[in-house]
Amino acid sequence: MDKVLLVTGGSRGIGAATALLAAQQGYAVAVNYTAHREAADDVVRRIRAGGGKALALQADVAREDQVLAMFAALDTELGRLGALVNNAGVVDVAARVDEISAARLKRIFDINVIGSFLCAREAVRRMSTKHGGSGGAIVNVSSAAARLGSPAQYVDYAASKGAIDSFTIGLAKEVAAEGIRVNAVRPGLIETEIHASGGLPDRVRELEHQVPMQRGGSADEVAQAIVWLLSDAASYTTMSLLEVSGAR
Repeated sequence: MDKVLLVTGGSRGIGAATALLAAQQGYAVAVNYTAHREAADDVVRRIRAGGGKALALQADVAREDQVLAMFAALDTELGRLGALVNNAGVVDVAARVDEISAARLKRIFDINVIGSFLCAREAVRRMSTKHGGSGGAIVNVSSAAARLGSPAQYVDYAASKGAIDSFTIGLAKEVAAEGIRVNAVRPGLIETEIHASGGLPDRVRELEHQVPMQRGGSADEVAQAIVWLLSDAASYTTMSLLEVSGAR
């Protein structure tokens, strides 16, 4: 497999942890970001300081034109893609379904679902043996919310991650004979900035008593699972939804 990796939403949280760990494993890493350029540049700097190869690529994954431009730049700068982590995702403030606007729904699904489809489409066009590629691996970042539902908080986010689970299963079957493995991780309560963006910065601490392991997880712990799924050590693993949730 070509060791060129694209991590969407790679400037912070799980994405940044994945980019850094993958670089340590020998991947050249494209760090995608939408708005946080300084954070993305910092991830790139840290990778290069460790002797790795990386670049930052700005694109809103919900915008097809920007996705196409990002992949074109990746082709030119790093070479043939061998791995994709669909990590870019958003949540909104806690709300019941009867309070959710159509505009909020569109934003959630455009980024979390359509963005993942667009990036996977472009990755398959480069990786698939059907298209002259040499295979590869895709890991979608889902969420334990897909099976928990997140009532009275983020049912829309949970539903978008349920779509990612179905997408993972279908795409895995579709490209299994073309050298591409497709899996997902389903993180539980993880200490990242996404909770603050949803107006609940203390969410992990407030809910960790519900986790059988009695603690929240770290971005690094999720990254370890993602990078394993990308690796040759997972060569017969595809269509898996890997729980990284402390048994919650």
